[in-house]
This record gives sequence, structure tokens and C-alpha cells, in this order.
Amino acid sequence: MKPDWDTYFMGVAHAVKERASCSRRKVGAILVKDKQIVSSGYNGTPAGVKNCDEGGCGRCASDTPSGKDLEKCSCCHAEENAIVQAARHGMNTGGATMYTTFTACTQCAKMIINAGIKKVVAEHDYPDDLGTKLLKEADVELVRLR
Repeated sequence: MKPDWDTYFMGVAHAVKERASCSRRKVGAILVKDKQIVSSGYNGTPAGVKNCDEGGCGRCASDTPSGKDLEKCSCCHAEENAIVQAARHGMNTGGATMYTTFTACTQCAKMIINAGIKKVVAEHDYPDDLGTKLLKEADVELVRLR
């Protein structure tokens, strides 16, 4: 039996997260428009910077609790990378759906809203509920897939 579209695309997001170089949490995200994948992203340091799992991010190498001292992290988030990759390749994100293995943090929620993404499908809750509140206020549909 074929999986429904949400299950299918979340499976792709899970495959994408396997590329993540972050040593603390692996997250994957994809942007979809008209049932076609527009771009993908996973979390890790910016291109050309030593990978997190090679010591490129001091916060990730520390015992800092989840959700704390995020300004000290040099990693890019999966959602951020999916949006940036779409922009880099001239792909329109207006009206797209983002599939992500975690709900968006505050910064990523702001990017999702300003990129014109209209729906986010997520599995796990990120320890930052302001991102979820911003999506709701901006009328971005948030679907939890469990």
C-alpha cells in the first residue's frame, strides 16, 4: 500500500537528516510545491566551515542544555538550509509546504513566514514554543505528524 503524501514526504525528510553533521541533533527538512520537492536542508555548520561533528561548533561540543545559548551555535538549521537552497537555485517558495522532523525555532519560523510557506508538517516539538506561536499568528498551518 502506498503511503499518503505527508508520510511519504516526512520519510524523505528523515532520509535528508542523515546528512546532518550536527553532533547534538539531526534534523531534516524539505520544501514541497505541487507534490514536487523544491529543496532540502539538514542542520550543520555553513558550507566551508569545519563540520560540527569535527569540532566546528563549540556549543555542540559542550554540555549546554537543549534550547539554551543558541546564539553561541554556529550550525544552520535544516529549515533555514532548505529555504536558502531554494533561494540559491531560484526556486519560488510561495505557497510551499515544509516537512521537517522538528517544529521550527523562532528564527526558522520567521524565515518560513517571510518565505511565503503556507504549511509546515512536523513530527517532534523543538524546545521553543515562540516559533509555533509565530506560525499560528501568521496563519501558517502547522500539522503534527506522529
